[in-house]
Amino acid sequence: MLDPSAKDFLNVHFSNFFRDKLYKELHHLIEVSFFEDLGEIGDITSNAIFDQDESATAKIIAKQDGVFAGGFVLPLVFKSCDPTVKVIVKATEGERLTKKQVVATIFGPIKSILIGERTALNFISRISGISTLTRNYVDLVKGYGVTILDTRKTIPGWRYLDKYAVVVGGGSNHRIGLFDMVLIKENHITAAGGIDRAVNCCKKFLTSNKIEAKIEIETQNLNDVKQAIAAKVDRIMLDNMDLNMIEQAVRIVNKRIETEISGGINVDNLKNVAATGVDYISIGRLTHSVAGFDFSLLVE
Repeated sequence: MLDPSAKDFLNVHFSNFFRDKLYKELHHLIEVSFFEDLGEIGDITSNAIFDQDESATAKIIAKQDGVFAGGFVLPLVFKSCDPTVKVIVKATEGERLTKKQVVATIFGPIKSILIGERTALNFISRISGISTLTRNYVDLVKGYGVTILDTRKTIPGWRYLDKYAVVVGGGSNHRIGLFDMVLIKENHITAAGGIDRAVNCCKKFLTSNKIEAKIEIETQNLNDVKQAIAAKVDRIMLDNMDLNMIEQAVRIVNKRIETEISGGINVDNLKNVAATGVDYISIGRLTHSVAGFDFSLLVE
């Protein structure tokens, strides 16, 4: 059972397909997490110290400022190890947290709380870390009319949770996988023998298989950009270009086709890139090297 804020957020921002995949992914990850943590004989420390009927109250506290996400995971984690544990999530999805803020309260057998502690914190640490970093980037480009996108550079098994976290932070999802958007990259172009042939092959494939999907193509230079315009793709990715070339490319495209910047984006150059008039900026570091949000669980 999801808390109301998470359920509302998922229903508003994500498709039935995405929600279904996210739930399946999450339940699998919880199962794997306890498999790793408990081994064959369980928590030998807590089992040695406490009886099953000893109860306690614990709080999860933010140890830094940031953006909260993934609160709906907490009840699922604790109830997976003990259905009698009760979790009250106090922070809402996307809420800006302040240091020392209580985000959840847990009631139940002390052993069960301690068994679920690290797994629960691991989940919300990564999810909130991604949302916090995304919000930082989104805030930097306010007023520029540009959308911050994620990439497929996610931890295996975490694709839907990672992309959920980006949206909570104010960003948007690029393609979910290889199945929902055509992205013709440098290697595709080289192996196909050029941009025109690669694009035509993709258009024929989509038509013959009755697949509705946008076509994006990766470009390395201004000649590639001109060929991409002629091929009438849906979006042009300006890949690892310097600022001067990006500015020229955006002028050439002249809003006829969506444009996306990818490669080498950081907080130092983000505003300059956004100011070029590009439509999208995709940032791999949102998910591939994000720092976890610092939470702690304290028993009262």
